[in-house]
Amino acid sequence: MKAQNLKNHSQPCLRILLVEDQQALAANIIDYLTTAGHQLDYAATGALALQLAKQHSYDLVLLDLMLPDIDGRQLCMQLRQLWLKAVPVLMLTALDSLDDKLQGFAAGADDYLTKPFELAELAVRCMALSRRHLLSVDPQLQLGPLVIDRSQQQASRSGQPLDLHPLGYRILVVLAEAYPALVSRSDLSYQLWGDEPPDSDALRAHIYLLRQQLDKSFSAAMLHTVYGIGFKLVVPQGPHP
Repeated sequence: MKAQNLKNHSQPCLRILLVEDQQALAANIIDYLTTAGHQLDYAATGALALQLAKQHSYDLVLLDLMLPDIDGRQLCMQLRQLWLKAVPVLMLTALDSLDDKLQGFAAGADDYLTKPFELAELAVRCMALSRRHLLSVDPQLQLGPLVIDRSQQQASRSGQPLDLHPLGYRILVVLAEAYPALVSRSDLSYQLWGDEPPDSDALRAHIYLLRQQLDKSFSAAMLHTVYGIGFKLVVPQGPHP
């Protein structure tokens, strides 16, 4: 099957972090998966991968086990510590012994694909991991006084329901799932509108409306702006009346 025929509009678009130091292989993976409709960020080193992970939220990580600056298993454990939500990790490696695989799973990997592999199999594994992750996500997400019910698409703070616009609710979910990390303006815009964002005032307006619901009636603000960079949620200290 040719790459240009791969895109399937019935499948979700995944935001994928690819960590692979073999540039030729990375280029093939990026070409194949972007043609299939996914968006990829690329890191050739563990240091850059951690930097990207702190700036963006991802649906999936493709992680090479042997990197020039850090062992892939160590990087996997660091990513697990960084993210509140358990982003699926698919390890890519030429090491194919049972012990290698057991060590990879012990470090937090969700799946293991041995090099060389077919790109079509990689794409199928990505979708399977994504679906499995969505099915395992707890429908209720709580950050201090903030409770988000994904099944009802509703949110409340200190027991008070929040009357949110659908995009305001989506912004809140993105920020809550990324907590305690910051979400950049560009990343938030992409998750709301994909590759066709409206003018810059639209995001500003929705952030303002979300603040009116989330923070206005309370003494401590949860939605914080990191000027020139993006937004993040902060859980207030002390009791939550």
